[in-house]
Amino acid sequence: MSAEEQFGELVRIMDRLRGPGGCPWDREQTHQSIKRYVIEEAHEVAEAIDREDDTELCAELGDLLLQVVFHAQMAREQGRFTIEDVLRAINEKMQRRHPHVFGDATATTSAEVLRNWARIKQEEKGEQDRSLLSGVPRSLPALQRAHRLAEKAAQVGFDWAEPTAVLGKVHEELAEFEAALAAGDRQRISAELGDLLFALASLARHLRFHAEDALQAANDRFLARFQWIEEQLVAAGKDAHGLSAEQWDEWWERAKRSVPD
Repeated sequence: MSAEEQFGELVRIMDRLRGPGGCPWDREQTHQSIKRYVIEEAHEVAEAIDREDDTELCAELGDLLLQVVFHAQMAREQGRFTIEDVLRAINEKMQRRHPHVFGDATATTSAEVLRNWARIKQEEKGEQDRSLLSGVPRSLPALQRAHRLAEKAAQVGFDWAEPTAVLGKVHEELAEFEAALAAGDRQRISAELGDLLFALASLARHLRFHAEDALQAANDRFLARFQWIEEQLVAAGKDAHGLSAEQWDEWWERAKRSVPD
């Protein structure tokens, strides 16, 4: 079957699952009850991308697509909108926001494309939403949200010119954090720590990294090295709870050599 036919089949399957004589579980669901699955499936897609596993990525993209069809089916039943409305809206949006492809505008660089996208989006929303930083969900992981907020601000020139300038800001925020720490003011310590993390996220962005990805990779390294130590301790008949700080340092250095980046 073609892509159109396969998509139509998925819509029909969802309609049957939700219809009379369908699946009791599917029929009981609401937008609220399954909204967490959209986030979970998106994360599973991201993990498949990181693993570079095409088979897994194909399957996870299908699971994510199912969530779109599921929500659209529930909306259709309530007379709010249909999957056709969803598809029509995104098709029209993609054409409007790519006037350099579907219209007479010109954009020869990615930066120009992003500026045009932001301008067109602002025009579409009109008086409803005047902030250039709108559209970044608060529910995003904090480092990812910091990246997107700064990225949007950069589209209108609110940014550092080069990574070395951002590094200077990191040093500045670190000094302010150290001063707050010395003063013992917990509220100020929290605020300065947040500013420092935001500056680090901006530095990562300027270096063409995502702070979220970098931290996740660090988490994975920490986990692998700590578990290596645990395995070595078990093999040696030692208890992790009985190690001194100095012994932990020694084991950690060994783990870093045995479990490289």
